[in-house]
Amino acid sequence: MPPATAPLYNHPLPDIETWLTSQGCHRDSDNISQWRFSSAGWTAELLLDTDSIVVHYAGSDGKTIQRSFKYSLSRSDLEKVIFSGP
Repeated sequence: MPPATAPLYNHPLPDIETWLTSQGCHRDSDNISQWRFSSAGWTAELLLDTDSIVVHYAGSDGKTIQRSFKYSLSRSDLEKVIFSGP
């Protein structure tokens, strides 16, 4: 796997899938580009889009927040912003 400081676009898809799995994400069985993640107090749906990861956060208060993160960000930066929650 490329270094965590490398932009995500330098990672082969199998490495991105391994990384998401290691973070506790689960792939959607109906849509292979969609992943789910649960944490205390919030959940997230991640969509591997053409040029970015689109994240839909759902909080325990029922509010939904959408954020988009470009693949030009490093894996370590994406890990911090995606998995820290909404």
